[in-house]
Amino acid sequence: MATTTTSIGGGGGGGGEDRVMATAQQIVKSLNTPKEVQEDMLLIFSSFDNRLSNISSLVNSGDSKREGDRYEAAEKLILRWDSGPGASRNSLNWEDSPEEAAEYLSAVDDIIQWIDDLSIRSDSAEIVDRAENAIQIAMSRLEDEFRHMLIRNTVPLDAEHLYGSIRKVSLSFASHDSENSDEFESFADVDRGSGIFHERGVSLGDDLRVDLINPDAVVDLKEIADRMIRSGYEKECLNVYTGVRRDALDECLVVLGVEKLSIEDVQKIDWKILDEKMKKWIQAVKVSVRVLLTGEKRLCDYIFSGSDDSEEVCFNETAKGCIRQLLNFAEAIAMGERSVEKLFRILDMYEALEYVLPDLQAMITDEFVIEEAQGVLSRLGEAAKGTFVEFENAVRNETSKKTMLNAEIHPLTRYVMNYLTLVVVYSKTLDALLEGDDEDLQHLGGDGAENSELETMSPLPRRLYSLLSSLETNLERKSKLYGDDSIQYIFLMNNIQYIVQKAKDSELGKLLGDRWVRKRRGQVRIYATNYLRASWGKLLTFLKEEGTGGSSNSALKLATLKEKFKNFNAGFEEIYRIQTGWKVADAQLREELRISVSAKALPAYRAFLGRHGSQLENTRHAGRYIKYTSDDLENYLLDLFEGSPQVIHNLRRKSSS
Repeated sequence: MATTTTSIGGGGGGGGEDRVMATAQQIVKSLNTPKEVQEDMLLIFSSFDNRLSNISSLVNSGDSKREGDRYEAAEKLILRWDSGPGASRNSLNWEDSPEEAAEYLSAVDDIIQWIDDLSIRSDSAEIVDRAENAIQIAMSRLEDEFRHMLIRNTVPLDAEHLYGSIRKVSLSFASHDSENSDEFESFADVDRGSGIFHERGVSLGDDLRVDLINPDAVVDLKEIADRMIRSGYEKECLNVYTGVRRDALDECLVVLGVEKLSIEDVQKIDWKILDEKMKKWIQAVKVSVRVLLTGEKRLCDYIFSGSDDSEEVCFNETAKGCIRQLLNFAEAIAMGERSVEKLFRILDMYEALEYVLPDLQAMITDEFVIEEAQGVLSRLGEAAKGTFVEFENAVRNETSKKTMLNAEIHPLTRYVMNYLTLVVVYSKTLDALLEGDDEDLQHLGGDGAENSELETMSPLPRRLYSLLSSLETNLERKSKLYGDDSIQYIFLMNNIQYIVQKAKDSELGKLLGDRWVRKRRGQVRIYATNYLRASWGKLLTFLKEEGTGGSSNSALKLATLKEKFKNFNAGFEEIYRIQTGWKVADAQLREELRISVSAKALPAYRAFLGRHGSQLENTRHAGRYIKYTSDDLENYLLDLFEGSPQVIHNLRRKSSS
């Protein structure tokens, strides 16, 4: 009995008509045409001679033999690189010996083809087992190669280089204000020192890209992924890819300054440290979505192209961890205490997340992740709105009794106006967040035209109008803490002028409108008029003519004149001593106020001195009464409102000293 052995290609026997068959085989061998064309020609031959009817099986047998040889060679190459226990675990040399890698991939292709062929023809169980074993070994090897290649070729994020390519958009406002009093510690750093700075983060250009994986390796990664997917090892390939890339994105977040913190951890952090973390988060969320995740999406789409499901799953699973870490921090901030110093940073976070959300929606197909992001955005908006309300309440409920010794601008006024010059930068965002939360305007007490204008305003300007009305009412109350009417009006002048100037120098004035600005300027003029009446009216009564004319008693008349000059001198010196210590901060207002004082006091004094000065000049001790010329007074008036108390020490006229 003959013994048979199993080969991959199988075998075919001879039989009768050997010479005809040999000739036919020679003809077939000489045909240098594709297999399909050969088969068509052989069918034509068989129609001429029945002895050629079996030639097709002979040809197929020859082809099968050659394919079997190729599969066996591929199998041997795969086994040589077997990464199983006890075998060599050396990686393929993709960089220095691409031919070696190409040979291995070609062998894998042959094995895949072998598997495909076996699916449509009957072969022994032994051959099927050999093919399946070879493909398992090959996929194990490729899985390792895929992982090692991803790890070796991951490009670390260079934050310094990245931020050097980013345009920083910052907002700052300078202030030369004095330190806040203790009552305003809760107002944080808005009005502390000589400068205030608020950095809004980064603005990214659409063309900003970084290499997340060495570009030279991307093609090789795709070659491996293609074969693993074709072999039914798609899940294993995706698991390796998402695992390595998730870790890489975690490292990127560390480089960007985003730590893994629980909500409880975040809420325990001191504000100054938390502020820095919030700034880093704002930068990181933009860079992560617009640069890193956009780059990851391009990589997934390329490496897993041809398999839409793989592209989708790959990116969703890779990006999910990074996104959730960013969202967790934002969630913690939204849940935290709503203290007024956090408002601008919360608004920055809200705007940053709102800015990248369309990109996330375009890239992420996992609806749950998108709903998470939308929910966090909504809660950040609520936190910003709630913090703004806290600010409004803090201004309305501020009840400090401390007065400014020199009638200077109150710390509350400085704080509120500096704060609002930043608030208006976020007017578009706050308008949207405050929509539907409008206040009742009746308590503002404006006239009909003013209330009509208010009704046409968007939510934020209306809230600012209400807030500033509350500030003005608060300042009116604080002015009553001064016992003297004159300093009350200087205090109110200073503060309202500061409010108007701050509004004019920012977008605040545009939001509130010209009518609001004109009305406050009118208030300043009214306060100036009231100051002149309260401070200089009484002094100028000494220069009235009562008791100085028509009397036949010249001694009595002279005594009356002496008393009037004496009282005027004493009153002027007292005003000078006190009001040189008062401070009118605005240089233009200070000059205008001096001019108004001069216009009120000097003509009256000059006229009185002109009418009666000669009557006292020849009397004994005349210098005690006529101490100042009108020029002296004019020069002394230049010292008023400088915030530095002065005293007229001697009787010498200033103009001659």
